[in-house]
Amino acid sequence: MTQPNTLQTADGFTYRDLNHNGRLDPYEDPRRPIEERVDDLLHQMTLEEKAGLMFHTFINVDPSDETFESAGFMGPVSTAEMLNARHINHFNLFRIPSPREMAIWHNRLQRFAEHTRLGIPVSISSDPRHAFTRNFAAGTTTSGFSQWPEPIGLAATGDAKLVHEFADMARQEYVAVGIRTALHPMADLATEPRWGRCNGTFGEDAQLAAEMVYAYVRGFQGEVLGPDSVACMTKHFPGGGPQKDGEDPHFPEGKEQVYPGGMFDYHLIPFEAAFRAGTAMIMPYYGQPIGLPIEEVGFGFNKDVITGLLRQKYGFDGVVCTDWGILTDVELEGRVVFEARAWGVEHLSVPERVLKALDAGVDQFGGEACPEVIVDLVRSGRITEARINQSVRLLLRDKFRLGLFDNPYLDPDAAERIAGHPTFRQAGELAQRKSIVLLKNGSGAQGPILPLHGHPRVYIEGIDPHTATGYGEVVQNIEQADVAILRLAAPYEQRDGFLRGLFHQGDLDFKDEEKARILSLLDRVPTIVDLYLDRPAVIPEIASHSSALLGDFGANDAAVLDVIFGRFAPVGKLPFELPSSMEAVRNQKPDVPHDSANPLFAFGYGLTYDQTA
Repeated sequence: MTQPNTLQTADGFTYRDLNHNGRLDPYEDPRRPIEERVDDLLHQMTLEEKAGLMFHTFINVDPSDETFESAGFMGPVSTAEMLNARHINHFNLFRIPSPREMAIWHNRLQRFAEHTRLGIPVSISSDPRHAFTRNFAAGTTTSGFSQWPEPIGLAATGDAKLVHEFADMARQEYVAVGIRTALHPMADLATEPRWGRCNGTFGEDAQLAAEMVYAYVRGFQGEVLGPDSVACMTKHFPGGGPQKDGEDPHFPEGKEQVYPGGMFDYHLIPFEAAFRAGTAMIMPYYGQPIGLPIEEVGFGFNKDVITGLLRQKYGFDGVVCTDWGILTDVELEGRVVFEARAWGVEHLSVPERVLKALDAGVDQFGGEACPEVIVDLVRSGRITEARINQSVRLLLRDKFRLGLFDNPYLDPDAAERIAGHPTFRQAGELAQRKSIVLLKNGSGAQGPILPLHGHPRVYIEGIDPHTATGYGEVVQNIEQADVAILRLAAPYEQRDGFLRGLFHQGDLDFKDEEKARILSLLDRVPTIVDLYLDRPAVIPEIASHSSALLGDFGANDAAVLDVIFGRFAPVGKLPFELPSSMEAVRNQKPDVPHDSANPLFAFGYGLTYDQTA
């Protein structure tokens, strides 16, 4: 890719003249050590430019907007204003176009950034894009990429080598389209089954999760963060799983994290693996710890956790970026639609929240765009510019380590070739099949029903009929079927509100009307049930009445049918237990792994085709 604004020294060395001054400044010289380059650039930056670097917010990807003047995702501020007036150059993307269009847009954005005063390149980040989730606050499917199980499904394979393979392939797809920061992995533990983010974790067992997290970070970053890496922002320190009543701290009702089992340290084990793997960044969660000998404020404001635990105990020297939106409310048409997740410090003003977070040890604010607050705090003497320099130095170091100053530009042909490469797609398809767990296969005198053979007449629900015709004769009337195959999803309580409605929270059991409908089908014909387990489910009656039961964690219809028809033998194991009742769920401790009474299926359970249950 031809780079704009390049100059050549007398000895033939070509460099990017980022500040357009016609000479080779130290920060423009890739032959110099990174620390020297950082020092040189830091000394040239204004306070306003430094403050802008400390914010990491949303922008739209609009291939038709060549001037970057269109409004942003969450308000009227354009990308041009973000870069030119607010000096922000870390951006989080939601929907993206095709790989080629994305690469072209990315190059245009980097050229725009190169014409700012110092030519600091843009860093692009993303939540997970390779699975099946459709929740813009947690992850989203991207059609141009290969498709894999959710992280909880990767854990179900129990295969750290496969996780590394996934992360390496995802890294290549990210780099091809310009995404250089992964807002993942989640090193949290799914010890509270009602929590709406279990599918983003590697399950409830700390040792299993630690193995997966280590492989994941190494796959994205490599052994050393460099020009071919994607930097991982491992989250949500110090572990976001122990939510009171399973409610998520995106919302006020979920602000409290509780540890009745005394297992705070247990939740640190996967993060310790991330540190060993060299994770570049850490994101603290929104929640405020209750009942511990630390300040009861949200982790993004918590000096005991960020400075005391993360910096001092673990010696973490990378970037700490808050979770999105801990400072300001989001308003649309004059009303608050997203309340700031300033849990425990709701009474503080925005400048006071910024000050407390910086004092806690935060380097960057996610989902926020108010650098003027930091400028005012320095100008008024409430915080020193030396403290700001500490964070800016870390943020610049990552841009240099990732090679963005030397060449941020992409090859659209390569983006089109690499993203969604057939090898990557095939590997994702295989991983989907490996993650499926066989929970039941016949019972009593019936004997195993799976794998199905021949070309039976099948009644289906939740399956594409066209796909199903490759396995059997699809019938519309269940009475005509030899067998029924139902694809269901783990139950949840539908919540009101735009963002709440995206999170699967609340009770884990099917309620009376839907449960009766499902059971009526199971009693009419031998029925195979596949359940999408984005979180555990309470299904004792369905398990009892079904002829066979499978759990998937993000798999397409063909993957599930391949297992049912024996084209792929099941090997997955449960990464969390399935409780036997909602009473057992309510009685378990949210910080303790696999502790519900008499679970229906235990952690690690999974049959093969030479077993029955």
